[in-house]
Amino acid sequence: MFDNYSKGMKQRIWLSLAHMGGQEQKFIKEAFDTNWIVPLGPNVDGFEKELEICLSERNENLNRKNYVVALSSGTAAIHLALVQAGVKAGDEVICQSFTFIASANPVIYQFAKPVFVDSEKDTWNMDPVKMEEAIIDRKEKTGSYPKAIVPVHLYGMPAKMGEINRIAKKYNIPVVEDAAEALGSYFKNQACGTIGDWAALSFNGNKIITTSGGGALICHSEELDKNAKFLATQARDQAPHYQHSVVGYNYRLSNVSAGIGRGQLMILEEHIKRRREINQWYRNALKDVEGISFQSEPDNDYFSNYWLTSIVIDPEKCGGKTREDIQDMMIKEDIEVRPLWKPMHLQPLFKDAPYYGGKVAEDLFKGGLCLPSHPMLDEDDLNRIVEVIKQVVCVNEPELTLAECF
Repeated sequence: MFDNYSKGMKQRIWLSLAHMGGQEQKFIKEAFDTNWIVPLGPNVDGFEKELEICLSERNENLNRKNYVVALSSGTAAIHLALVQAGVKAGDEVICQSFTFIASANPVIYQFAKPVFVDSEKDTWNMDPVKMEEAIIDRKEKTGSYPKAIVPVHLYGMPAKMGEINRIAKKYNIPVVEDAAEALGSYFKNQACGTIGDWAALSFNGNKIITTSGGGALICHSEELDKNAKFLATQARDQAPHYQHSVVGYNYRLSNVSAGIGRGQLMILEEHIKRRREINQWYRNALKDVEGISFQSEPDNDYFSNYWLTSIVIDPEKCGGKTREDIQDMMIKEDIEVRPLWKPMHLQPLFKDAPYYGGKVAEDLFKGGLCLPSHPMLDEDDLNRIVEVIKQVVCVNEPELTLAECF
């Protein structure tokens, strides 16, 4: 199954490598041959349209159109979404605490204030109950409702978007999905990134597909689409000279990078299939190791691309061994792993920000680890990773073949 991906692998095992499908160079060459080595161009237009088609394939019953604006990063996409949502200095924005800082930094760009919410145990994403508690309490304390809500589909796992959207509509608060890690994931057969009012995708080098560096904003009207493109190109007015009436940003994706993305989209489904296979491999290989649990789809409403396979280690069931013990051994064995995100409400930058919830995010951070998950991992790599985990927690079993794990 993995033979085509194992050639040329170095001794080091990486967490999440980019994998080229072979068509990327065709689009890049075309950009060079036509001298489109600038932001914007035919590849940007093509990438946006192809992403729109990709995001709409399973959304037959959705009575709105998806518009895609290719940008320099997922962070830029969240920022533009907040700008379009009318978030201004002094406003508050509800943010998921258990995530990467790029979900919250754009709030600061607007001189607004993040209000952090804990995760629920099912998906590890924003807890809708705590989210509503935060909305009500902020209204009581400040006299105003928060101006936006930014849930995250963590590691590709869809958040509880049904409940989040229902509550958001109740209080008339727009939802900005951080779908940076969730291209190809679905909630109730609707693509992550198309469920809220706006959404952000990321095409960083370690994501499910890459443009080397880049992202995209998803919105749902032609007016918003045009406005986002206007703001992302320095907000230049229609005039025979350079004239600017509002603040703009240099956020557009380059034509060369978009060419990479067009080639990557051709193998998106293959990448998702591989990462889900690897996730299942880990589950079967570690199923008898007490004290190790996985981030999992709660039910059939959820389909995760399993961008990264993530586990939680319970020291009480693992002979006192901790996440750090496994991580330290992985480092010694030249295997790249990553702790789960340190919650934003524990970050020095946000020490004074309001927080609503308990210890779910903190416990996940304390015990959690992301395992290598990229498509080029072969059977030897996977056995080597699992062997380290079993050695640390003192479980000795024979190596498994891929056939034995499916």
